Amino acid sequence: MSIQPSGQFPPARPSTDDDGSLASPLGRAASLMVAFLAVLWVIELVNAATGRELAQLGGIRPRDWSSLVDILTSPFLHGNVEHLAGNAVALFSLGFIAAVPNLKKFLLTTVVVIIVGGLGVWLFSPSNTVSIGASGVVFGYFGYLLLRGFVDRRPVDVVVSIGIGLAYAYPMWHSIGFGVTNISWQGHLSGLVGGMLAAILLRQSRPKPKPATADPLPTLPTVE
Repeated sequence: MSIQPSGQFPPARPSTDDDGSLASPLGRAASLMVAFLAVLWVIELVNAATGRELAQLGGIRPRDWSSLVDILTSPFLHGNVEHLAGNAVALFSLGFIAAVPNLKKFLLTTVVVIIVGGLGVWLFSPSNTVSIGASGVVFGYFGYLLLRGFVDRRPVDVVVSIGIGLAYAYPMWHSIGFGVTNISWQGHLSGLVGGMLAAILLRQSRPKPKPATADPLPTLPTVE
């Protein structure tokens, strides 16, 4: 999957039929996040029924070359029900806000967050650990929303960025987990960086102003 160079992402087109149907921007964003959470809960049930085998098989093992593929699976796995439940509210709310303007852009943002966040865990987490969970994606959406308004320079998104900062900055800072056992601050911080990077890479292109053209000189009548 390729990402268009910065400044080239097509602008979101506001819908004129946001009537509350599932085909509207709000409906599509809500349906996507509900489906995402449903998949996470199904995986959690299977994981619990197999004695947490999935978590061991699909978690990121730092600096293990064979575990690079686990970067793509680890966000879908959790240590227990409480772990998933702790991520679910922020994942839905931040993901929903990020997805409303442009669904394709949101999906690309999610890919960037998962890859950058996972690489950060793989590179910097302590040896002999296994990292799982969607909290890195939560931090990624937070970083994306925090920066999106200022790089896109759309007034409504600037207001959203300010609101996200006021609502989430304090709890996010206190949940990074520096020095806390069994919390991957590396994953949280890497996810945050991934979200901010996605906001820059996928920023909305702005139309270039057309050069002003001089009015043509009036044609004088010909005298014979």
